Amino acid sequence: MLNKSEFEAIRKELNEFEAKREETIQVSREIITLSKQIIYSVHRGDLNGALKLIKDIKNKIKLLDKRKNYDTGISGVAFQEYVEAITFYELIKNEKLPTKKELDVEVEAFLSGLADLTGELGRKAVHDAIKKDFKSVLRIKEVVEDIYGEFLKFDLRNGELRKKSDAIKWNLNKLEDMVFSLNLSSRM
Repeated sequence: MLNKSEFEAIRKELNEFEAKREETIQVSREIITLSKQIIYSVHRGDLNGALKLIKDIKNKIKLLDKRKNYDTGISGVAFQEYVEAITFYELIKNEKLPTKKELDVEVEAFLSGLADLTGELGRKAVHDAIKKDFKSVLRIKEVVEDIYGEFLKFDLRNGELRKKSDAIKWNLNKLEDMVFSLNLSSRM
């Protein structure tokens, strides 16, 4: 009647899926935590500490399947956070923005991470303005302006990427206001 060996194979398949799902959740959480630590280290100017964390995160990101999320959205968040952290570090340390190919991520994770990067760049600009590093503030504004200009060329539907694109615009507006205020105050 019933093919019991087929049900045994299905149970095995479901157990393997569940184990991979749990592993994906755990690794994703670790990547998200490492991303936050990298960003915090960069904000503090601890680039050596950030580099050590980057080695860890690059090993962890290899454990995630880019195309399979195992019924959880957390791996997508992990990839976005990874992009944000690595691009922030590279931009501050080497004045270079890694490509999607260099990061080896899917399009949505890359674009979402870049959009989130603009918020961190806004925070960095505030810190730099306090330190009176106005050239840095201006460079940051120009980078965010370039990112926003590229996002404007996409036909984004109403979804998460659209919201993130709008956040870039808001971050750019804040930076433009900051640069304007700094220009005014330097003339007084």
